[in-house]
Amino acid sequence: MTHQTHPYAGDGSHTGSYYAASANPAPLRAELVGEQEADICVVGAGFSGLSTALHLAEKGYSVTVVEGARIGWGASGRNGGQVVNGLNASLDVIESRYGQDTANFVAGLVMEGGDIIRERVATYDIQCDLKPGNVFAGLTAKHMQELEARWKLWRSYGIESQEMLSREQMREHANSDLYAGGMIDHKGGHLHPLNLALGEAAAVEKLGGTIYEMSPVTSVDTDAARPVIRTAKGQITAKTLVLCGNAYLGHVVPTLERRVMPVSTQVMATEPLGEAKAHELMPSDACIEDVRYILDYYRMSADNRLLFGGGTVYGGADPKDIKAKLWKNLEKVFPQLKGTKIDYAWSGNFALSFSRVPQMGRIGQNTYFAHGYSGHGVTGSHTFGRILSEAINGDLTRFDTFAKLPWIPFPGGRTFRVPYSVAGSWWYALRDRLGV
Repeated sequence: MTHQTHPYAGDGSHTGSYYAASANPAPLRAELVGEQEADICVVGAGFSGLSTALHLAEKGYSVTVVEGARIGWGASGRNGGQVVNGLNASLDVIESRYGQDTANFVAGLVMEGGDIIRERVATYDIQCDLKPGNVFAGLTAKHMQELEARWKLWRSYGIESQEMLSREQMREHANSDLYAGGMIDHKGGHLHPLNLALGEAAAVEKLGGTIYEMSPVTSVDTDAARPVIRTAKGQITAKTLVLCGNAYLGHVVPTLERRVMPVSTQVMATEPLGEAKAHELMPSDACIEDVRYILDYYRMSADNRLLFGGGTVYGGADPKDIKAKLWKNLEKVFPQLKGTKIDYAWSGNFALSFSRVPQMGRIGQNTYFAHGYSGHGVTGSHTFGRILSEAINGDLTRFDTFAKLPWIPFPGGRTFRVPYSVAGSWWYALRDRLGV
């Protein structure tokens, strides 16, 4: 089948984020021009594509990556920068929905993404401000019961990197009156996501891979024995094709588009607060996310800015005023920051699957895909990149387990998935406010 679409990224410039403003120097790569052939072609230079490409390059494969804009232009270069272990769907949900064997399988890999990131940073000397510690914050007694249950569940699967926090212990991580307590994952952490992506791209090239930028894919032919991708100025015929466009793949492959829905989330960065103020607010320098359905997440940057994110817009539209949308929640957490200047505010899309479980599979014989991390893409994408590389290298064990999981369509199909999801989100947000 051949699919057509239009470019989506404008001139491809990075969004006006703190990350773009503080990115490490990186070369601009050439556009794809003319007809070429490749052993392996990866579409998308975000974490999924770069992880897949780097694992394959390390195995000795010749890899070409085609990116519609710039390295990390999508969610990989815009997210909150939090290394959060696990999937959006909890292990008990996976157990009840797919069975004990699948839950055991997932539990065996939910810590893997963070380990891969730490290994990449060390091996390739990637300067991305990687710091340890990810804290889940509870606002109510009910939240604390949920965290206690999560802690016990993960320990039952042999995951022992987490520790419960009392109200006073929570102040060591977020010095706020808002929280009843929390749970820290010592194997979580936070980083500068765009710099991680740029470092991984450089590693791919160092190992002989090729990356094209500013080359939005306009059509994909997955029926042929050798899949073909076409851009405005060129095309690549590959032995193996890997589609890692996630929320920004657009309409290029309709069979994938209907599996996920783009959802935007927003982040803003304060002016530099100074070392003393930053330490007063967040003494341990871990990152925080609360456990509400529509959650807040935040951390300190390397130059002592508070990076504060939250909010969701189903369908992927940007809100009119990001600062206004996020400020009231920031001030609830840290009222002492009233009047603080916001230097940057931006939005970006992640791909939500209805089940909140990432999807991996194959179209035809030689086209692979992975997407739908549902807000847990920093770690999940790195794990899935490794699993895709294993499959392409001939070991389908872990790939087949994910590929066989049934995916659940959004109620209302593509036409009504947004209003249905908004209604569901409203209900859960109401429960958060009522504490039920």
